[in-house]
Amino acid sequence: MRVTLVVFASIALLNAQELYNLERVVREAAGYPAIRAGAERVNAAAAGIRLARTAYLPRVDLIAQANRATRNNIFGMLLPQAVLPSISGPPRMENSLTSVWGSATGFLVSWEPFDFGLRRSQVARAEAERARTEAAARVTELDVRAAAADAFLTVLAARESVLAAEAGVKRGRALLEVVEAQVRAQLRPGADASRSRAELAAAENQSIRAGQAEAEARAGLALYLNREPAQIAIDSGPLLAMPPPAPEESPGEHPRVAERERAVEEAGAARKVVERSWYPRFNLQAASYARGTGALPDGRTLGGINGLGPNIYNWGAGLTVTFPALEFPSLKARLEIEEARRRAEQARLEQVRREVNAEALRASAELEGARRVARNTPVQLEAARAAEQQAMARYRAGLGGIAEVAEAQRLVTQAEIDDALARLNVWRGLLRAAYARGEIDSFLRLAGK
Repeated sequence: MRVTLVVFASIALLNAQELYNLERVVREAAGYPAIRAGAERVNAAAAGIRLARTAYLPRVDLIAQANRATRNNIFGMLLPQAVLPSISGPPRMENSLTSVWGSATGFLVSWEPFDFGLRRSQVARAEAERARTEAAARVTELDVRAAAADAFLTVLAARESVLAAEAGVKRGRALLEVVEAQVRAQLRPGADASRSRAELAAAENQSIRAGQAEAEARAGLALYLNREPAQIAIDSGPLLAMPPPAPEESPGEHPRVAERERAVEEAGAARKVVERSWYPRFNLQAASYARGTGALPDGRTLGGINGLGPNIYNWGAGLTVTFPALEFPSLKARLEIEEARRRAEQARLEQVRREVNAEALRASAELEGARRVARNTPVQLEAARAAEQQAMARYRAGLGGIAEVAEAQRLVTQAEIDDALARLNVWRGLLRAAYARGEIDSFLRLAGK
């Protein structure tokens, strides 16, 4: 009954798993939150352009008001403030607390026919911001896709290490059986059995550590797929064999460089906005309004609801010119700030160009080294297996010691791990070389062959 339950549980687990190859991992990593956040920042920047363009539209302000208040008024000036309500009409000597109804309604239309390029520069700054956010989103997408592909290769490497470690455990158990048989036949001392048990325990510990590394690698891959690690089944495809020769790829503009270039353009656009700020502002304005009051100029008041409806009408049109005459010192300081920011972005651009170039050189050196190692590991593995067979034969014949066999088995296990990882390291080198060029599509095409 217990065996049946285990079988059914294993079948259910297999049915719950999803098979992932490299192409599917990279494709589904496009749903990673960082990529979605970058796309929303682009949407916000696009809305900022539409907002900047609304400055070309005329402005219309509407107002309607009704109140009940006293009508006392006096001569004198009151400096601009936002606390005391204003009152119109002739001043009167008496001070009365009699209140009347008052009302007002009207609208004001303002339109700026020309602005010496201020609105155009504001739109240009918004467009530069969108271009920068789009470039930043491409950088984020590249980073996430490359990281997901690297995580997939890491899982494959961990799995190969597990298989090699398990093979080492099997060899250790086989050696222990041989040694214990010879000890029982009094052909070998009991110390050999102790040594072989210690070697088996060490191989088992190596297998446990390899399994832990695989579990950690799967957790890292699950981060990009939004799945539990146990739900992910791996399809290695051609990635366990040596890759075919990679075609020469002409590098385009690296997304990181493009992002910094857009940042320089954005800083320059922000400086132009400040430059256009110290100009006169011209506004064509037209207004119409109506007011109502329950108070008469001779001091009498009208009762009832008189004043709740407007009964006096006015209209007007004109041109208003404003000029911030004393803002030049602050404008000069703002220009210095924006210019410093532009120079800082220019320096960052130069830094990124150097980093991208250095990264490409490091990736090329890493790939070349990985290829050379991968050509050498089969020789290492073949020699280690031959040495292990010879050591075992010498031990059976009584010509060699247990230490020689144990060392030969460790060399075989390490050679198997090195051989498997060497080929994966070539693929990883190809991935990093493509990433250094600012894309990974060429790597995906090569891995799909």
